[in-house]
Amino acid sequence: MTVPPNASSPGPGWYQDPAGSGRLRWWNGAAWTEQFSAPQFQAMPPQRLVAPRRRISDRTPVYNAYIWTMVALPLVSLVLFMFWNPVFRLRTVGPRQIQTLDPASIFTPAYFLLVSMGFVIYGVSALLAYLDWDRLRKDGVIRPFHWAWVFLSLALYVIGRSVIVHEVAPRRGLAPVWAMIGVTLLTVVLTGLKMSAIVATLANQAATI
Repeated sequence: MTVPPNASSPGPGWYQDPAGSGRLRWWNGAAWTEQFSAPQFQAMPPQRLVAPRRRISDRTPVYNAYIWTMVALPLVSLVLFMFWNPVFRLRTVGPRQIQTLDPASIFTPAYFLLVSMGFVIYGVSALLAYLDWDRLRKDGVIRPFHWAWVFLSLALYVIGRSVIVHEVAPRRGLAPVWAMIGVTLLTVVLTGLKMSAIVATLANQAATI
């Protein structure tokens, strides 16, 4: 701070540091001291507050046909897989006429139906997740778990959806998770048994070569 000639000096106080440090410096009424205040920061702009999720009425339904259909969808692929019975053919290769298993023999119409059903289930899951998400919003759930998470995993959407519903409806909302766990365990057990049968059939055919 520069004081013009013949002008009275300002009283003691905190003023902007004339050296340009960006801090306030103490003026004792006659000269600058070595006392500085903490750096000045610009106030942060006010942030938009996110509305908290309020509880919904105990009479408000938290389950619907969309979420239950999503949980049961993996059973469709499981049923098709259990009825898929690949036939392993033999083929002759080489000048010595060696008999070997033909790996292309598994590509039967049933195999392609099983693969195609996986894509169909993927698309149907996305549609059901959107309908379920929209239904929860209409029933008063604030910011339900977004339906687009289903593109990463059907299980991820079911879990996220159930956690948020359980938050706004205590003691309810987690049933789809337990149902999904049951479907997953059933799928693992039956798939393991089916694969064991397929491997045993393959071993028997290989032994006859």
